[in-house]
Amino acid sequence: MTPVPGPVFTPEVAVSVILILLVPFAVAGISLINTGLGRSRSAAHTMLASMCIFAVAAGVYLICGFAWQGYIGAPARVIVAAGREWNWLARAPFFLHGLEFDGAPSSLAACLQIFSVGLAALIPLGAGLDRWKLSAACASTALLAGCTYPLFAHWVWGGGWLAQLGVNAAMGHGVVDAGGSGVIQAVGGLTALSIAWILGPRRGKYSLEGMPTALPGHDAILILFGCFLTLLGWLGLNSAGAILFTGASPARILLISINTPLAAGAALLVAVSITRFRFGRPDVSISANGWVGGLVASSASCAFVTPFAAIVIGAIAGALVTYSVEWFELHFGVDDPGGAVSVHAVAGIWGLLAVAVFAHFPAPVVNVAAGALRAASTLDAGQWLAQLVAIATLIGFVLPLTYGLNLALDRFWPQRVVAEGERQGLDLYELGAGAYPEFVTHSEEFTQLR
Repeated sequence: MTPVPGPVFTPEVAVSVILILLVPFAVAGISLINTGLGRSRSAAHTMLASMCIFAVAAGVYLICGFAWQGYIGAPARVIVAAGREWNWLARAPFFLHGLEFDGAPSSLAACLQIFSVGLAALIPLGAGLDRWKLSAACASTALLAGCTYPLFAHWVWGGGWLAQLGVNAAMGHGVVDAGGSGVIQAVGGLTALSIAWILGPRRGKYSLEGMPTALPGHDAILILFGCFLTLLGWLGLNSAGAILFTGASPARILLISINTPLAAGAALLVAVSITRFRFGRPDVSISANGWVGGLVASSASCAFVTPFAAIVIGAIAGALVTYSVEWFELHFGVDDPGGAVSVHAVAGIWGLLAVAVFAHFPAPVVNVAAGALRAASTLDAGQWLAQLVAIATLIGFVLPLTYGLNLALDRFWPQRVVAEGERQGLDLYELGAGAYPEFVTHSEEFTQLR
């Protein structure tokens, strides 16, 4: 009997696997940044919550998330409108049943998405620091990993209707989001906004006159070390996403590896400059958030812009993050200790828009997500519409959906810890021991401010 040859593990597959295995560094980096930006009396709780959130996200995505996200060319549910078929939800078995882990693009995408959904699920934790119960955070993560994330990810990365805008509605190449500025970052950031609204501000954040009070993070070293780890993770995330979801050549890894740190560095320097000009000295936490905001903004167009454009994208992201943190606090009463809304939602939406402003695609371009071939050397005007439709979908559909789901969860499973737990710190209240038992971890803001 002649043996049947198995799948060939090509150099391209090996490169993709290596890139995917870099993504956990981003998960670790965001976890450390969130921990450093929180209070010392909740540090251990934040790190444990990060691990639990990642575990829940991966498990729920394994059960049903990938079945609803799917991959390009896989069976899907369609709606016929104006004589066109619009793909709105994947139709695959649960528990990754039937998926061959042989290096095929679908198996590589599933592996990447396990880490990506975990990264997206960590983002809301930054907005809920010091007051979000561990059990509630895990329950909210299940909603994100099982519903909102796979739904939008299918529309953009799984051959869904946003990816089909180019073929079905002549909107450029359809929505382009190589590394997940919208799919991962904006979805996570808008969920963070929902959590911040539902939980309300930390006690002591606002004075009796309603003015925000600074509650600085407890460990700048954790924050800055986390920034270095995020760069490693984003190199893998941007490169693997561009190859698997936009059909970029592996040779584009070189360009992506230049553009990603350039965008982060430009955002950091802009944040440092703005805070030094405004406050007399650079602000560590805002500058670090600027760095991550630059990474976030770089993701969507990382494989299709010049290095100079990457610098501009990052610089604008750094300015947006710096000013939007204050804007959300002052005008919307959003207490976001980790800057998750500004870093991931605002910078992620800017990253989507930057595709229409700066990206240039080689000709011919295979629109992988739509499964069609389009010849173009530069973007046509329709690309603006495609990217704007994606942004409108995020704000007009994903935000109300995630807010509604978490508000319903809060009715049955209150998400905020009781006042006594917040006063003690989540380490003592929920875990029974502090992360830094030899240090003083409490202050008197409860007696001074509301």
